[in-house]
Amino acid sequence: MATMTGRDKLRVLLPHWIEHNAEHAAEFRRWAEQAGEAEADIQVAATQMEAANEALAAALEKLGGSMENHDHAHEHDC
Repeated sequence: MATMTGRDKLRVLLPHWIEHNAEHAAEFRRWAEQAGEAEADIQVAATQMEAANEALAAALEKLGGSMENHDHAHEHDC
């Protein structure tokens, strides 16, 4: 059995992190409208999470990974 390198592990982890961040950003946006004066701050956080995902996706591409075939069901209960 071959041992996974750090790069191999990143190709597995990055799609999970990207998907997880996207779920959080969507959740931030759903809750922002209930935040009153803090709504704009929560929207900024969601935008920054989406920007982080763009950087992670660029890293994934450079590592030769893909978001295809990444099925991961993960929901947070609130």
